[in-house]
Amino acid sequence: MNFFDLVDISERFMETINPSTPEKMLTVGRYLRLEQGNSVIDFGCGYAEALVQWAEHFGISGVGIDIRRKACERARTKVADRGLQDRIEIVCGKGAEYDLKGKAYDAAVCIGASFVWRGFRPTLQAMAKTVGPNARIAVGEPYWLSTNVPTEYAKKLHEFHSEARLLEIIREEGFDLEYLVRANHDDWDRYEAGNWYGLVRWLEENPDHPERADVLTHFRQQQDEYLRFGREFLGWAIYILTPAFTV
Repeated sequence: MNFFDLVDISERFMETINPSTPEKMLTVGRYLRLEQGNSVIDFGCGYAEALVQWAEHFGISGVGIDIRRKACERARTKVADRGLQDRIEIVCGKGAEYDLKGKAYDAAVCIGASFVWRGFRPTLQAMAKTVGPNARIAVGEPYWLSTNVPTEYAKKLHEFHSEARLLEIIREEGFDLEYLVRANHDDWDRYEAGNWYGLVRWLEENPDHPERADVLTHFRQQQDEYLRFGREFLGWAIYILTPAFTV
């Protein structure tokens, strides 16, 4: 079974698909200075939960981009059910290939999807091109909690950085860090366990599926990785960035 199919299974009971909460996403919206009439572009939008919240609470319009067909279908259904189809567009495709058509957005976000550009620095570089002058961007990103990460885990996640290094990259790319919204252990547990629950339910419902072994292996690997390594060595936060100040 391919990776996207496994993700579709694991996330099927989830709307917020990062270690965060609806309340924290509203906090992100406030510090992005979102207000009525603003436009937002969301790379890796998942089920468009953030865009829907921001449309309802702040009055924004926006575009959400995701590569997964089922995620896009769920996002479009949600947008329609909430009566927001005239304000939120869902584009199914690769975020790195999205044609901006010369438009500059009031805010750009990439929450837990810097793999779209293969890393934190290229994500900042790409997102800087999507917004107008003085606009803010928000990036949700993992970071190492320790310098003593076990080698086997560090090699697997070689693209991650310490939080101090993330700050260096932020400044090197022409931004200042205005605010951050950090995940705590409860957020991580809720997110990881939510994925396990989706996989367990699928395993219960599909005892004879020809790809059952793939799902069971994925389920157990995800638990092993989180409880052996992730919970101790990996943090996550949403970083809200403003154009760098000058003297």
